[in-house]
Amino acid sequence: MPLRAQPKFVESVPVKSFLKAADGDLHLSLVAGEKGLSRSIRDKSMNRPALALTGFFKSFGYKRIQLFGAGEMAYMREIPASRQLDVMSRMVEKKIPCIVVSRNLLPTPAMETMCEKSGTPLFRSSLTTKDFSAQAMLLLEDLFAPQVAEHGTLMDIKGIGTLIRGESGVGKSECALALIERGHSLVADDLVYIKLENERILTGRSSELNRGYMECRGLGIIDISELFGIRSVRLSKEINMVITFEVWKHGMDEERTGLEHDVFEVMGIRIPHIILPVRPGRDLARLVEVAAMVHSLKKMGHDSAKEFNDRLIAFMAEEGE
Repeated sequence: MPLRAQPKFVESVPVKSFLKAADGDLHLSLVAGEKGLSRSIRDKSMNRPALALTGFFKSFGYKRIQLFGAGEMAYMREIPASRQLDVMSRMVEKKIPCIVVSRNLLPTPAMETMCEKSGTPLFRSSLTTKDFSAQAMLLLEDLFAPQVAEHGTLMDIKGIGTLIRGESGVGKSECALALIERGHSLVADDLVYIKLENERILTGRSSELNRGYMECRGLGIIDISELFGIRSVRLSKEINMVITFEVWKHGMDEERTGLEHDVFEVMGIRIPHIILPVRPGRDLARLVEVAAMVHSLKKMGHDSAKEFNDRLIAFMAEEGE
């Protein structure tokens, strides 16, 4: 089994990366400070600089995006231009990442002048302050999410995100190919990039380079969407269970009842884990498909192994009376 990579924790995000990830959804247009697009956002929260505009900079969230709403802009227009320049000068001295003015409001000339002079990106957005804040924080949550790369193949099997692991050449891709033929979807092959979202959800995806492609020994690289249709490929999927293929060896332990519950840990999150012995004649794709369906039943409160065990205990009790 390949060595597992260490999680990568994101400490900062360049403003230009945030802009690219927004991809027009935040309706941002650059007004001034283009030379500062390489500045880093170092906190995933937003800051409304209301108190800072009055000159109170204690506990000022300078690592965050500064969001000017209707209230902040109304105040800026009320104070003299000299006062505006003084406040903005003190703000940009803190090396803030950027400023966003919501509701498509026009920044004051003093704001544009100081942002251009200091190289602080100044944006306008047509979204309301509330909508911009909500969408931007979701985007920042994703950009700041810890991530790790895991060797394996990630499939969406009847809504259950299933990560298939195992030694190179054990048959992961062949199993995935058989599952795709049965109507399930490929998320990533060979290397799965996993993000920890909201500190509790693990989401896997492929790199943009090899999304939708799979390597099959003897066949080479194949395009899944071309062969099986676009519905056979998913961009990302929450990981609900992990299945590890192990080459069968004489005397190895094999789960027979389903009462034992193993877990696989990724970035502190424990995921249900099944080890499937690999030997000639076993239909691994069918077994993985059934394992996903069993997991789905368990999520709905139906544990067949436990139910059978309870029936067995009740039967033995009756027989003993």
